[in-house]
Amino acid sequence: MTTTLVKETRAPAAPGPVGARRTRRRGRVAALLFVFPALLLLGALVVYPVLFSVGRSFFDASGTRFVGGDNYTEMFRDPATVKAVRNTAIWVVVAPALLTGLGLILAVLVEKVRWATAFKLLLFLPMAVSFLAAGIIFRLAYDEDPDKGVLNAAVVSVHDAFQDSSTYPTTRARDGQGLTKGRDGSYSTSGALAPGRTVALGLVGVRPGDLPGSARPASPAAARAAAPGELRGVVYLDFTPGGGGRQGAVDPKESGLPEMTVQAVRDGRTVATTTTAADGSFRFAGLSDGAYTVRLPAANFAPPYEGVSWLGPALVTPAIIGAYLWIWTGFAMVLIGAGLAALPRDALEAARMDGANEWQIFRRITVPLLAPVLTVVFVTLVINVLKVFDLVYIIAPGPVQEDATVLATQMWLVSFGGGNNQGLGSALGVLLLLLVIPAMVFNVRRFRRSQR
Repeated sequence: MTTTLVKETRAPAAPGPVGARRTRRRGRVAALLFVFPALLLLGALVVYPVLFSVGRSFFDASGTRFVGGDNYTEMFRDPATVKAVRNTAIWVVVAPALLTGLGLILAVLVEKVRWATAFKLLLFLPMAVSFLAAGIIFRLAYDEDPDKGVLNAAVVSVHDAFQDSSTYPTTRARDGQGLTKGRDGSYSTSGALAPGRTVALGLVGVRPGDLPGSARPASPAAARAAAPGELRGVVYLDFTPGGGGRQGAVDPKESGLPEMTVQAVRDGRTVATTTTAADGSFRFAGLSDGAYTVRLPAANFAPPYEGVSWLGPALVTPAIIGAYLWIWTGFAMVLIGAGLAALPRDALEAARMDGANEWQIFRRITVPLLAPVLTVVFVTLVINVLKVFDLVYIIAPGPVQEDATVLATQMWLVSFGGGNNQGLGSALGVLLLLLVIPAMVFNVRRFRRSQR
């Protein structure tokens, strides 16, 4: 008889309540040790400055006298702060909406481009440029001088392509030489002229090197006599290169002024108009008897078109928003493009098979399905816009800084930019924080709902 012994194997006993609590305590301690450096930095860089700013906002500029809520009431009595609030509201309404719309349109269109990746890269490149560098770039691009500002250079080129500019913007008449300047900038002969006369109209203010290439000497034209019923004359540069000559007389070396408009005026009404020839000569034929005045219209002396004052008080905020769009459009396009790539293609194909056109698909299917992504992009941009500082401070020139100021720049100007009132600056900072918090809370809740 054989007896087989079987060794019974038992599972290890589960730890008791005391052991479980000890294990959980050790896990919490380890977690706190890992999180402590981050909490320390968060407290030093975020929590403490926020609490200090809130406390500082209840003291005066020196920080020694408690003033309660005076700084908060002062904020809304200061015209500059009210303007900063208004400009911030414009930024919040305009910039995120435009960026979200542009990002959506570009994300949809890029899907139909063959080189989509390269196109996205080009649009996203401005994100790699710092706000300081972007501000300097656009400060130069918006320069009012067409020789420096690329935008005004383009505007002036288009303007001059459709409308001729004046050839003699610096030209003027000598005093006491028979020409009277009108209120509109035109020049007219002082005395009345009858047909059969010849008149010489001398002007100065043009360097010989700036004369049109077609200009010819004026003396032969001045020697021509007028026929009966004809009023003849010459418009010339009353300046002899190298010196010499007589004022008010056409000397042999003096040049005519071509392409200048001349009018014959009778009883306050323009009866004839002509343009000077290469030698500055002009003539009006077929005039009836009477007294006439020869006039050089103000358009002959109008200053050249200088373009648009992009950084003037009226356009400085839209101009800065344009620079902001250049930087952030790629960001919005990439995020919305990622959401677009995750859309169910069967819904789009089913709509196409049912006969829907691309606009209907975009409006009734693509946009509703992208609504969560569009909301996140919009709210993120709102938070970013509320904190905008660099572009406004760099692009806006000093004289219009107040017209372009937003809450962030106003807070800096009041605190450190000459105001030296950290109490009021802290109150502005608290106001900015209160405006940012609702958007941040909304975004966090959206993220949590999407994770669930």
